[in-house]
Amino acid sequence: MDTFFQQIINGLVLGSMYALVALGYTMVYGIINLINFAHGEVLMVGALTSWTVVTVLEASGMPGWLLLLFSLICAMIICSALNFTIEKLAYKRLRSAPRLAPLITAMGMSLLLQTLAMIIWKPNPKPFPILLPNEPIDLGGPVIGVVQILILVVTAVVLVVLMWLVNRTKLGRAMRATAENPRVAALMGVRPDMVISATFIIGAMLAAIAGVMWAANYGTVQHSMGFLPGLKAFTAAVLGGIGNLPGAVVGGIALGLVEALGAGYLGTLTGGVLGSHYADIFAFVALIIVLTLRPQGLLGERVADRA
Repeated sequence: MDTFFQQIINGLVLGSMYALVALGYTMVYGIINLINFAHGEVLMVGALTSWTVVTVLEASGMPGWLLLLFSLICAMIICSALNFTIEKLAYKRLRSAPRLAPLITAMGMSLLLQTLAMIIWKPNPKPFPILLPNEPIDLGGPVIGVVQILILVVTAVVLVVLMWLVNRTKLGRAMRATAENPRVAALMGVRPDMVISATFIIGAMLAAIAGVMWAANYGTVQHSMGFLPGLKAFTAAVLGGIGNLPGAVVGGIALGLVEALGAGYLGTLTGGVLGSHYADIFAFVALIIVLTLRPQGLLGERVADRA
């Protein structure tokens, strides 16, 4: 039973990181119907930026929590500038193009960012310094670390802030109007270009947070680290209902739980034929099942009908 509860905790933490990235996917898709497959690489750039800042300032004597916060702010700034540039250079001219064109462009941008990161930071994995207390907290059998608690809290806070932003602010109203009909929104005084850029910047900030949390939790960074989390986060967004903010979080949590429980019991279920390193298959099996039985996702796809 302790193993079961431990895997539940691991699944919640993993799912929370997926949810942070999935929120970026679902926001961009909700506004312009674009799947930004370079989003996972933005996560990678955020993690590597944080690693660079931490490595440079580690000898300064700053407290670990302050160093982590400062590196997170730097990562958010770099990722925001990167995503803003990507949107202007790669996606803006393709908004009215057939859907295959921006899809291929996004895949190409993903490979380009991986290659540039490999050139800048070199291909070898790098250890991420331990900045927060790493003594596990005993929950009566299962344990949880400070970084894992931080991940859960940050994900909950981010979701609340995003829901407030989208539903209660002027920018949120502009986002919803642009998603409904960009041309009519422009006639009403909304600037669709500004709204789309703001959406990409917000998505980049979420990816940067996820990248830093990922690095702090797993203790290593490298140029290819964003591909699989990005792919799984997209799966989580589809699982919960693409374009639906709560759905992205629900999908991420569900995917994390399925993957963690699969990793914990896969060897037992298959008589030792498959080990925990095959746990990735559970994510995509779950996606196939959900799309077969409920194509709109768990909470339903929330995309505005355009005139």
